[in-house]
Amino acid sequence: MRWATVEAAQRQAQGTKLRADFARITANHGDTPGARKVTRVAVARKIVTLVYYGLRDGTIRSRAIEAT
Repeated sequence: MRWATVEAAQRQAQGTKLRADFARITANHGDTPGARKVTRVAVARKIVTLVYYGLRDGTIRSRAIEAT
């Protein structure tokens, strides 16, 4: 499951909240190979959290989605 979520974290479409989080975390940690790995795993964890609450509640909610 970790491999799949890390792959999903790397392939986020432009304009999504997860892509914005990816850019923000990368900016905070720098643009080194180690920092990019940290960023991928951090965004993957966000994906797992969204999936968990989606399965638990039956809907996936995000501030970015609710605001529109």
